[in-house]
Formats: sequence, C-alpha cells, structure tokens
Amino acid sequence: MDVPLRTSARSPTIGLLVGLIVTLVAVVADGWYITRQMEGLRALQTDLADRNRKDSLQLLRIQNDLNTVALAMRDMIDSTEYPLTAWTAQCDRVRLDLADALNREAAVAVARRTPEQRQYLATSVTQFWDAVDRMFAVAREGDEGEARLQIRLSLQARQAALSTTVARLLVENNESEEQTARLMQGIYTQVQRQAYLFVGATLVAILLTSAYVIRSNRRLFRDMGALSERRHELARKLIETREATLREISRELHDELGQTLTAMGLMLGRAGKHAPEGSPLRAQLREVSEIAQATLDSVRGLSQTLHPSILEDAGLDDTVDWYVPNAERQLGVSISYVRSGPTGPLDSAVAVHVYRVLQEALHNIAKHSGAAEAWVHLRSSHGMLELDVEDHGCGLGGATERRGLGIVTMCERAELVGGTIAFLEPQGGGTLVRLQVPKPG
Repeated sequence: MDVPLRTSARSPTIGLLVGLIVTLVAVVADGWYITRQMEGLRALQTDLADRNRKDSLQLLRIQNDLNTVALAMRDMIDSTEYPLTAWTAQCDRVRLDLADALNREAAVAVARRTPEQRQYLATSVTQFWDAVDRMFAVAREGDEGEARLQIRLSLQARQAALSTTVARLLVENNESEEQTARLMQGIYTQVQRQAYLFVGATLVAILLTSAYVIRSNRRLFRDMGALSERRHELARKLIETREATLREISRELHDELGQTLTAMGLMLGRAGKHAPEGSPLRAQLREVSEIAQATLDSVRGLSQTLHPSILEDAGLDDTVDWYVPNAERQLGVSISYVRSGPTGPLDSAVAVHVYRVLQEALHNIAKHSGAAEAWVHLRSSHGMLELDVEDHGCGLGGATERRGLGIVTMCERAELVGGTIAFLEPQGGGTLVRLQVPKPG
C-alpha cells in the first residue's frame, strides 16, 4: 500500500518571523503614539491650564490692588481732616505690589495674547501712576482742591478703566480654561480611539500569526503522519522481505545442502562396506562419514535457526520448547523457561514475530547484559499472549533512547501484530522485555 506523502516546499519560519515583526512593530508604534500623545497632553496642561490658573491669580491680585487704590481715592475725596499727602505711603506700597503682580502676570500670561494686548495693561498702569504722582505734586504745592478735582475727574476714570481691563482678562482666562478643557477632552478621546485601533490591529496580527502557526502545525503533523505511515509500511515490507529471504535460505540449506550431505553420507557408508575390515581406508571413510553427519546436523540446526519449520508444523509452544535449550548451548546463557497456559492457534505471521522478539532479546542478553542467567516466561490469559524475557545484567542504560537496530526491529514487530512492547527494569536490576500480543477471538 502506497501512502502519498505531501511535502511543503515553503518553510513556515519566514511567515512566523513576518508575523512576529508585524506584531512587535504594532506594539512599539502603539506605545510610541500613546507616549507622544500623553507628553502632548502634559505639555498642554502645563503650558495652558497651569499658566491660565497662575495668570488668573495674578490678575486677581492686580484687581485687588486696584480696588485698594479706588478705596484710597474715595477716602481722599471724602476726608478733609488729613492732607492728601498722608496717603502717599499707602499708594507707594500698592504701587510696589502692583508692579510685582504685573511682572509675574507677564511671565505666565497665555501665548494667545498679542504684544499690543500685553503692552496695553502695563502702559495704562504707568499712565495711572504718572497721574497719581502729578496729583500728589499739586497737593504738596498746597492746592488740594485741584488735586481732589484731578482724582474725581481723571484718576477714578483711569482706575475704572484698569479694573475693566483686568476683569476682561479674567473673563478671557476663564474662557481659555474652558477651551483648554474641551481640547484636552478631545485629545483624550482621540488617544483612546487610536489606542483601540492599535490594540485591534495588534490582535489581528496576533490572530493571523496564530492561524498561520496552527495551519503550519496541522500541515506538519499531517506530513509527519504520512511519513510515519510510510515508515511503518517500509518496515513491514523489510521485515517480510527478511523473513522470506531467511525462509528461502533455510529451505535451500535443508533441501539442497542437506540432501547433498545425506547422499554423501550414504555413499561413504556403502564405500566403507567394500573396504577390508580393519584397513586404514575403512577407518578414514568412517571418519569422513562422521564429519559429513556432523555437518548435516549443523546445517539442519542453522536452517531451523534461520526459519524454524517446526513453527509452521507444531506451533509456537513447541518451537519455544525446542529453541530455548538450543539457545542455551549456542549463547552460553542459563535460561529458565516457564510456560503458563497453551497459546492456542496463532497466525503464522504472529508466531514468527513473537519468536523473533524472543530470539533478539536472548541475543541482546548474551551480547550486552553480561548476565549468566535469563528467565523466559510465556503465558496466555484473558485474550492476550504475553512474553517476558528477563535478565539481571547491566541493563539497557540509554539503549532505548539510542534505538539500536535490534530494539527498533522488536518495536516494529510489536506494532505489526497490533501489540505493545516495553523495556522495563525489574526489581533486581537488569532488563525486562515484555511483549503483549492480542490473541484472535
């Protein structure tokens, strides 16, 4: 039976690397984008929100100073008990605080203001204090009526205009804060949407890579399964070919060479009868006849070893009974053999495989274990034929992992008959080869 083997011309490695690179690029790009956006939000919050808050605080400070000046001017107009120059110190303190507030406000003012807008407030304050200085100069000259008139007509109007300007700037700051909050909310929404898109793209890349891995693995396992089937088929054919070859050699040895040696022995026997009694020729012919008989016995033994015809004629039980004593003599190992229950009728192919496993196991004991004794147990029960071959030698070590040819052949034979084989370590050390074969129902 020919099992088609599909081979893949393309290795999945390139596709997996591409998928991995795409996934890593997506993750890095996602992290880079989110980091940039968060930095932008942080900069926006620092440059706009914090500056607006600080600017509003300074504007409130300026407004408070202007209100203080307004109260002082009202007192100067209403009170006639004190000269106007008495308020000079208070105005100076307010002037210093207002100058400091203006400098701080200019440092934190929002970038959206034009240079003209920034200059307008400073110029207006400078003009206001110039007018205050002129008013105090008039008062020091003794014309307090004129000084109060300047307060009522000029200074109060200038102070009201400055307060209106500061109030307008506060309103602009509030509007700017609201606009900044809306802008930040929009950026947050955009970042969130982009993050979802990047995560989705990353998941798609991972899913595609996973699907490619699954597809490649399925193809790989399918090819491995087909290759395993072909290997089993090849092993079966090799074992069948080997058995057929051994059977043919055994038959040739038994029929051709055996018959030739038998005829040679008969001819030597007849020739010996014609030789004189007690002559050297008769003794030599008898010696040659004995050599021919010994050679015939060796050929027959070799023929049975290669392919025991007794296996087909008498069955597995009698074959093992015949083989174990012969193996003892040939291998130089003391073998204890126990049989539990008759094996019953077995297919000749199954019987051959069980017999070959026994042969290989005993040969391995003689060649590799260093043990002088071995135990063979053949039992049949519950629809299962079980063969145990045990020794207390040095054991397999890593032989089952190295998979020598003999062990591989035993495993293949077990699979061919639908059975199992195990290489165990008995309690006393060494190796226990256990073959289990289902019996026909």
